[in-house]
Amino acid sequence: MDLGNFSISLAVKDLEASRAFYEKLGFVALHDSSEHGYMILKGPNVVIGLFQGMFEKNILTFNPGWDSNAKPVDPFTDVRALQKKLKAAGLELATEADESTTGPASLTLTDPDGNPILIDQHR
Repeated sequence: MDLGNFSISLAVKDLEASRAFYEKLGFVALHDSSEHGYMILKGPNVVIGLFQGMFEKNILTFNPGWDSNAKPVDPFTDVRALQKKLKAAGLELATEADESTTGPASLTLTDPDGNPILIDQHR
């Protein structure tokens, strides 16, 4: 099952302090929406999102339809098709994508250890 590009979404207390820290580790801003409380940073082999005040825990994130530079890829598996596969596999979803729609949508689930997983399609 291809869930799309993987990143970790970090719940941070101070967005600018976290940005400065990760920049010292070699990350660069891929998308800066600090005015909205988040930014996406890219390292050589990983993407991380920094989110201030948006959620309580770090989240494992998958983005169907995007590569590691947040550029569109085709073909890709739509989040609604992924949702059907996950449900058929017996997984319980915390939130679901509206299967009557197309385009951007998301779903969430939690792994057995309580780690939240977001599958977030932006196109």
